[in-house]
Order: sequence, then C-alpha cells, then structure tokens
Amino acid sequence: MWQNCRSRYHRCVTRPLPLAASTALITMELQRGVVGDLASMPALRDVAIEKGTLLNCGRLASAARRAGVPIIHAVVSWRADRRGTATNTPLLASLAKNPEQMLEGTPAVELIPELGESSNDLLSQRAHGLTPFTGTDLDATLRSLGVTALVPCGVSLNVGMLGLCLSAADLGYELVLCRDSTVGLPVAYGEQVIENTIAMLGAITSTDALVQHWA
Repeated sequence: MWQNCRSRYHRCVTRPLPLAASTALITMELQRGVVGDLASMPALRDVAIEKGTLLNCGRLASAARRAGVPIIHAVVSWRADRRGTATNTPLLASLAKNPEQMLEGTPAVELIPELGESSNDLLSQRAHGLTPFTGTDLDATLRSLGVTALVPCGVSLNVGMLGLCLSAADLGYELVLCRDSTVGLPVAYGEQVIENTIAMLGAITSTDALVQHWA
C-alpha cells in the first residue's frame, strides 16, 4: 500500500499499489545533452549526479524490465534549421542559440548509459515544447498498451517533470513518483514542488520501495 502523506493540504491517504500490468515507466529527457556528458546545462547534470537521481532512474528502468513494465523514453531532438521548434519561451530561446543543442542524429540526443540496455524500450520523440504529452504520440501509445498508471522519472521538476505530471493527471492517469528519481534547481525548490504540487496529483514514494514492489 502507498501511504501518501500530504501534510499541508490533505490527511494521509492509503491506497493499493497499481498493478505492474497496468503501469508504465516514463523517463523524461534522460539524454546525454541534458544530463549526460554533453549537457548544455551542467548545473542540472551535476546535481542529478550528486543526488543519485540518474542512478535511481537506472535502477527503476532495470526493475521495470525485470517485472515486464513497459518503459517509454520521452526524448527531444531538434532539426539544425529549427523548423518545427518554437522558441517562444526564454528557456527555449536561450537553448536555441547553441547550434548543437539537442541536434537530431548526434550523440547529444542519445539516452544516458545509466538507463542500461534500452533496445526493447519505446521512444516518444518531440521537437517542440517543454513537456512530453502535447502534440506527441505518448498518450496514444500508453492507451494502446492498456496503461492506466505512470511512474515518471527524470528532469526537471522546474518545468518538464511538473508538466508531465500535470498533463498525466488531466488525462486520467494514476501517478506514482519516486522522490529520489527526479530533481530540480535549486534542489530545495524541487522538493517543494513535490511536496506542494505533485503530492496533490499522485502518490509519493522512493526508488527502494518501488524496486522492492516490482521484485
């Protein structure tokens, strides 16, 4: 059972774990150009390494494969001419100044090695926006798999992970977040996002607890 304590807004809520057969692991932008050796935002990569976020994402991926839980990697890649990539936000406009930023077909868009052997995993690719559901095949893919519950992991709680969780909740998915499999900057702010926002959308647990459950 998850015991999800939301001290500021709710009483503790206890509910059964979602079945592995109806669950998918969604990784968010766990790519070399985001949090790997080619990261364009090294501060985010460094804190993800320091906090063990990347290793925990790898542990979740390994446990999911053993348990038969489908994995979908939500990834981003851009064309060299930036066609199809709106730079309407300060974040995207800043990143787009780098001509090598997440360029399709380059090592920057590859998954980080911590995720292990991923050839049998699924990909949901986008060249636009900041979050993985809008305008992509992610929702359709999940529904074709019979998935009703999501375990999101990756970066970052500032934008991408938060948007993933909000969209998933709007689409009717149940959410389970391992708090040590994601991070934001500053770290304390990311923790506040979990406690004050994501905890109102789903259950909060740890990588250890979920790995043990899937085992």
